[in-house]
Amino acid sequence: MMQIVVLFIVSLFVVILVHEFGHFIASKRIGVAVEEFGIGFPPRLFGRMWKGTLYSVNALPIGAFVRARGENNPNIEGSLASKGPWRRLFVYVAGPVANILLAFILLAAFFALPRGVIVSDGVLVYNVQHDSAAQDAGLEPGDVIINADGRSIRTWNDLQAALTTDSPQDPVELQVLRNSTQFETSVTPVYSDTLGRHVIGITLARNMVTSIEPGSLAQEAQIARGDSLLGVNGLAAISDSELAKTLSAVSPDDQAVITMMRGDETYTVKFAGSQLESRPLGLELQWAPDTRVERQAISLGSAVLSSATYIVTMPALIAASIPLMQEDPSLALVGPIGAGQLTVEAVQTFGAANLIFIAGLISIGIALFNLFPIPPLDGGGILVSLIEAVRRGRRLSERSIRFVYAAGTAFLITLVILITTSDLLRLIEGRGFGL
Repeated sequence: MMQIVVLFIVSLFVVILVHEFGHFIASKRIGVAVEEFGIGFPPRLFGRMWKGTLYSVNALPIGAFVRARGENNPNIEGSLASKGPWRRLFVYVAGPVANILLAFILLAAFFALPRGVIVSDGVLVYNVQHDSAAQDAGLEPGDVIINADGRSIRTWNDLQAALTTDSPQDPVELQVLRNSTQFETSVTPVYSDTLGRHVIGITLARNMVTSIEPGSLAQEAQIARGDSLLGVNGLAAISDSELAKTLSAVSPDDQAVITMMRGDETYTVKFAGSQLESRPLGLELQWAPDTRVERQAISLGSAVLSSATYIVTMPALIAASIPLMQEDPSLALVGPIGAGQLTVEAVQTFGAANLIFIAGLISIGIALFNLFPIPPLDGGGILVSLIEAVRRGRRLSERSIRFVYAAGTAFLITLVILITTSDLLRLIEGRGFGL
């Protein structure tokens, strides 16, 4: 755990360093006299002058800073304040843009890493919607789609790719396995505006309950034939052997939380480890044939595209999560302490590679946070620059600038105190992020 915390601190340091480096490069570009670019915060350990700028390394490794000559005084030659509104806007935007570029690189690297993918010799149909294309094609729950238009179907994404056709009227030829017998049928996908993809009206699953042993734990828990077992204690179930291994790992003093699906709803049942030792679970499951985990990697081009798509859709993801933020703001608004806790949970649950993903998210988060139009954030400087640009360079009064910067600083200090308090309370109470 300590290694994860150290790596998180290093990641946060790099993200902040890149942010300040963006401001530094932009300042140099427009002729701002940068007196010092510091890595870490004073006291200074050592430094070196080069082309009029002191490059320093400091004792407190909590970020970086850019110190420009007379930054807020427009009367000093070479200061940021002496530049026109569009040039100042360029400097303010450079920090968030640098973070977005860093996030793009990190996410592309994460998506390019080989990862475990659940594959099988066909995909299992769990449910068929009434009056759907799948029902018209004769598909039934328990069928296994093994081929579509001549392409072997090994993952759910394979089937989705086969159903995404340029000609919506063209049927897709399916090869289906039902009770050890193969047959062929054709289905015509329709585009769903709600889901944003082609559909045929089926739900897929890894398994399906085919029978319940009388007097078993499953019968007492009212698990029904046709339900699907999703996982145990947060671990996905992909085969009988993996399910048995996961259940056997539950100690007598602990409990197994089994997540099930019935129709479109999920539910959980809980069994004590002592119960599982003395009595059978009593479930017979039909699995997609030969389900297993394989290490796969996508091309660099696909990883770059996935990274770009993720960043572009980030605002929409944030907007969609607003109801969850309102329900529990403590899980949505986090500071460095909360981000560190989230990183530890993510790495422990999903593996060390997710540190790269979390670092990318932190970089995006810092970029978006700094774009809020609240002085002294970059967004505040952008707002002031835009107002003065609209006024054709006529500056706001110094009194107005001092007031909004003082009010913004007070607001941010209050926000930091509230978020830090929330992060500390979460740790003290032993609550996590539910990963």
